Parts: sequence; C-alpha cells; structure tokens
Amino acid sequence: MTTKESALHLPPILVTGAHRTGTTWVGKMLGAGGDTAYISEPLNVWRRPGVMRVPVSRWYTYICEENESDYIQAFQEMLGLQYHIGREILSLRSGRDFLRMGRDWFTFLQGRLEKRRPLLKDPFAVFSSLWFAKQLHCQVVITIRHPAAFASSLKRLNWRFDLQDLLDQPLLMRDWLEPFRDELSSVKPDDIITQASLLWKIIYKVVSRFQSTHADDLFVVRHEDLSLEPLDGFRELYSKLGLDFSQKAMDLILRSTSENNPKELSKQSVHQIRLDSRANLYNWKHRLSADELRQIRKITAKTAGTYYPDENWN
Repeated sequence: MTTKESALHLPPILVTGAHRTGTTWVGKMLGAGGDTAYISEPLNVWRRPGVMRVPVSRWYTYICEENESDYIQAFQEMLGLQYHIGREILSLRSGRDFLRMGRDWFTFLQGRLEKRRPLLKDPFAVFSSLWFAKQLHCQVVITIRHPAAFASSLKRLNWRFDLQDLLDQPLLMRDWLEPFRDELSSVKPDDIITQASLLWKIIYKVVSRFQSTHADDLFVVRHEDLSLEPLDGFRELYSKLGLDFSQKAMDLILRSTSENNPKELSKQSVHQIRLDSRANLYNWKHRLSADELRQIRKITAKTAGTYYPDENWN
C-alpha cells in the first residue's frame, strides 16, 4: 500500500486551542510534509462559504449532539474536500476574495486528487473538541501557550474579545461554562488583560476536563515545548498522528523556527509562521507591566498550574 493510499484510512486532523496559541504554526508544520489538505477556520464568523457552507454567528461556536444537525453534513462535505464554488462566487467582494477563492479551491482539488488527509486548523473549535473526535473521528491536537504570552499577544494587537459570545450560547453555558457566568458578565469591554486572562482560564479549564475523561482522543501540546525543541517535538507529534516525518517536513520546520528569523512579527503579518521561536518565548516579559502580570497570574493561577510550574512565570 502506498503512502497516499494509506492516508485514505487515517482520520482527519483538527488543530485547535485558544487563538494566538500557535494553531496556525502547528497546523502548517503538520502539513509541511505534503500529506495533508490544510483548511483554515471553518468556525470563524468570517469564514468563506466555499469552504464551510453553514454560517456561524458566535466566536467559539459550541457543537454537541443537540445541535449537530445544523453542522454535521457541512463538515462531512468539507472533510470530503467538496468546495462550494458557487456559494463562494456569490460572496466575492474584492480582488483579495477572488485570490483566496483560487487558493482554497486549489487546496481542495489537490487534496482530492492526491488523496491527502484533511487538516482543520480552527482555534474556535476548542470547546467542540470532543464532538470532532467522536462524530467526525478527528485526531485532535490542542495547543496551549503560557497565559502571560497569550494575554500579551492580544494586548499588543489590541484584540478585544466580547465574552458575550460565550454567554449567548445556552448549550455551552449549560455543559461547561455555567460556573464562570458571574465572571464572564462582569468584565469591562475595554479591559483586554482581564478578558484574555479569563478566556485563557476558561478554555484550558475545559481542556483539562476533556483530558481527564478522554485523554486518548486528544494530544495537548505546549507552544513553548515545540518552540524550544521543534524537531523533537514535531517528530513525536507526527508519529502520534501517523504522518511521515520526511526531510521536506524537517527542512520547513527548521526554516520556520530559525534564529535568523524575526524575533517578533509585524502587527501587519500576525499569521506569518517564520519566527525565531526561542526568542519569541519571552516577548511577554517586556510587553506586560508588573501590575498586568500580577493580574494575569491572579486570574489564571489555578488552571495554569496544571500546565506551567511556578518557575515558568519568571
């Protein structure tokens, strides 16, 4: 059986985790060997209808058995690499949209012709991880990044997050987030540090609960570990996922993490994947004030202790 033939018998891959935790980088590196068809953020509220024909209205949309009928067929079509070009054409508004359509259409076509495994990169699927594993038979990779690094990234980009998007999802609140209702309701809309800290705490508290009951279905990886030892870290992850850790993959991983790359990405290129990965680990130390760091640690400490010992705060 050839590699391409064997890929047909392997499950799709979902790379998720909070946004700004390296999901794009990890997804791209897992596709570096050319065995996967990379599909970006079908649950993004600004998703492209050619990729995902069903719209979503909330960030971090939660899918479970009770509402899966709204989504499951669309996801099955996506995992079958069916591109909805007619829907995409009707949505075009700019030359950039047209170019994106060409890129996505080619990814789907090439994936079908070369029998590649679908790889979904979507931070907004994190609360639905178990559904993706159970109903779509995905292997799920969840990225985690130090809460101070996460908050500092959102502060630098001035990316606020409207926590109302979580409160407005009754099934998500019922199943996972009810204990956090008062906290979610009390954060000021312009307080990025508290928003980021609370969002981090909530996401990874839920992830830790996933791990306690479904450890075999999930691979949780720390952004810091992959950044410090990218070849070793990705070699292990490739092995767990049944991907071929080829020379091509190794070369791209090394290029993406080289010390010759920028130590910090431009605010206009926040999704670039070439970065001095080791230098980037500590950028949060000069972005945050002492008061901000204390606030982040106060909010996240209990959950963060599961993943980051005290020395990781120094």
